[in-house]
Amino acid sequence: MSRIAPGELVQSRGGRSASELGIELGAPDAGERFKWFLAAVLYGTRISESLASRTWRKFAARGVLTPGRILATGWDGLVAILDAGGYVRYDYKTATKLLDACDALMRDYGGNLDALHDAAADPRDLENRLKALGKGIGDITVGIFLRELRGIWSRAEPPLSPLALAAAKALGYLHPPVHDADRALVQLQQVWAADGQPASVFAEFEAALVREGLRLRHRAMRRRTA
Repeated sequence: MSRIAPGELVQSRGGRSASELGIELGAPDAGERFKWFLAAVLYGTRISESLASRTWRKFAARGVLTPGRILATGWDGLVAILDAGGYVRYDYKTATKLLDACDALMRDYGGNLDALHDAAADPRDLENRLKALGKGIGDITVGIFLRELRGIWSRAEPPLSPLALAAAKALGYLHPPVHDADRALVQLQQVWAADGQPASVFAEFEAALVREGLRLRHRAMRRRTA
């Protein structure tokens, strides 16, 4: 028996980060998915979630939330927004990454991430197409992006995050304990369903597990340095 019900974990740790930013991932407008892609790029570097969220809100405040607006803002303008959010350590690299990705998205998919999804043959092809948008769009960024689209995009089936797996083990959700991420994902989906939760919002549980995994990792690091 786990120490806390999955639904309660979501309430205590929080669900999708996109929702906290006011992004409606399930909305008909593909622009909502791009807003989350921008956030995923920011979250994908070694920087705190709070700082990345603050930087995303700087983009939102300036209305720079579409591929076209990012390209029109240019490298210097993007660096200025990143710096305003405190994203100083990775400002140059991230500005270049965003411009490259948006240029490829406009050129190959008309600036529409839903078109990229629809062109993918399967989940792995979807991941590869996202990574092909530009240098620096790697496994971490793609994992963050697709994890919250699980249940919304039919081909969004990324591997379970190691952070989520570690948290699931620590909280006793896996019976018997498993170390394989694919088997753990299936088991966690069953745990979520057994709690009376709809499969379409499993991503909320997964996001809460990632946050718990981060909390556990930070606690372990503090112990090592104490």
